[in-house]
Amino acid sequence: MNYLPFRRISTLLDSATKNPNSTPFTIPGNLKIRNWNPIPLPHRTIPEPKGQDLDYVNVAYSYLVHSDWTKLDKLVSGLTPFRVKHVLLKVQKDHVVSLEFFKWVELRKPNSHTLEMHSIVLHILTKNRKFKSAESILKKIHESSSIEFPSKLFETILYSYRLCDSSPFVFDCLFKTYAHMKKFRNATDTFCRMKDYGFLPTVESCNAYMSSLINLNRTDIALRFYKEMQRSRISPNVYTLNMVIDALCKSGKLEKAFEVFREMENMGFNPTVVSYNTLIAGNCNQGLLSTAMKLKNLMEKNGCHPNDVTYNILIHGFCRDGKLIEANKLFTEMKNMNMAPNIITYNTLINGYSQVGNSEMGRRLHEEMSRNGIKADILTYNALILGLCKEGRTKKAAYLVKEFDKENLIPNSSTFSALIMGQCVRKKSERAFQLYKSMIKTGCHPNEHTFKFLMSTFCKNEDFDGAVQVLREMLKRSIAPDSGILSEICCGLRLCGQAELVLQLCKEIEARHLMPEGFEKAKIISCKPGIESKSNEDDL
Repeated sequence: MNYLPFRRISTLLDSATKNPNSTPFTIPGNLKIRNWNPIPLPHRTIPEPKGQDLDYVNVAYSYLVHSDWTKLDKLVSGLTPFRVKHVLLKVQKDHVVSLEFFKWVELRKPNSHTLEMHSIVLHILTKNRKFKSAESILKKIHESSSIEFPSKLFETILYSYRLCDSSPFVFDCLFKTYAHMKKFRNATDTFCRMKDYGFLPTVESCNAYMSSLINLNRTDIALRFYKEMQRSRISPNVYTLNMVIDALCKSGKLEKAFEVFREMENMGFNPTVVSYNTLIAGNCNQGLLSTAMKLKNLMEKNGCHPNDVTYNILIHGFCRDGKLIEANKLFTEMKNMNMAPNIITYNTLINGYSQVGNSEMGRRLHEEMSRNGIKADILTYNALILGLCKEGRTKKAAYLVKEFDKENLIPNSSTFSALIMGQCVRKKSERAFQLYKSMIKTGCHPNEHTFKFLMSTFCKNEDFDGAVQVLREMLKRSIAPDSGILSEICCGLRLCGQAELVLQLCKEIEARHLMPEGFEKAKIISCKPGIESKSNEDDL
């Protein structure tokens, strides 16, 4: 399907105005186009050089044409923004010389660089499709400029547009640069102002904008922007549609994702392996594994061959649901198709077996990946350690940690969490708490599950003072405790005659606004020790 890379909106108005029921154009957020009539392009002239200024411009131009930079260096003292602008305008047909002169001025006399000069060189570069150079300049001036810069830059480019006999690509480059820099407000502003003056961006630039939004999980804005593309009649390409499917899947709108997938063919596109993989991943994330497998079969039937990403997505989905037999079948099928499993495949399977406490299968897979020349990473070792720790095999897990130095690996939060859990499985609460302290010293951050394991183990060992110590560490990091564990700690403390400490803890938790939902404070404080004991036994 052909798309229109750049158009003035006025070329679309005839068809739009003939249809009185056409949807009025809106843009992401609350900003709106005022009307369908594009604003005429402004034209700002600059005075012609005269006298000494004219002589300077002609001499500098002559030196530039002959690449005589030594002689040009002698003209540095006479550089002014006015003269620089006219030299650039005179030499603009040669984008290479223009950029060299621009950089020369920046190096020799940076104060001569004005916004107008930047806009002129941007016109020159984008007209010659030197977009990387233009984007580099845009990024540099944006990072070193004030908050008012974006609107001023657009205006300066706009007013010098006709002066430089420019092309609409200059605005497209500005829009795409903001998208790449994740400056979404600036990108949206530029998009709106482009529309005001009758320009539409390329589909590639729209894709860059959508991609940046999706990468930051702003799928809602990405989907709204796609609707604006449709209203503006910017024809999507297969990459656009794949991103729309991805955004819908991530938003949990699988039915709509399937609709877009089915519409692809009507729009002149064949679904790619990425299209299928995106839908398969969306279904796996929702636990719809049978539908994901049907999509894989449909993919093969339609002549679109599954790749390693397809298998990794499916294996991960089955492992997450604890369906290791099905995951292993896919792993075998993958190898039978002469598709080499990669580190993602092995790590997914090792972690899957570790989660169900089958460290032996994890070990075998680790050996297999080593034989195949795949080097284990921190995720591999963490998965192996987790499997051992779930079985209480802490000595073997500690031995694996000793291999980290040899492999140039550094223990992270997951490593410590697994080791702490291993000690908790063995009911070694003090040893687990020492590991927690080591974890903090190395700059790693414990999560809610690590704290829960620790507190639960202290409670099982009837060491409620130790549990309180962990609870306070948790509160210090603004993590709310689990209501069940908190009840257990409070009841245990009251049984030990520490009712005052229970009141104090409740006040501390309330002061930090971390009181868990479902915690019956009044009941815990007012109940008698005998009742607490019975309640505790019932919970157990």
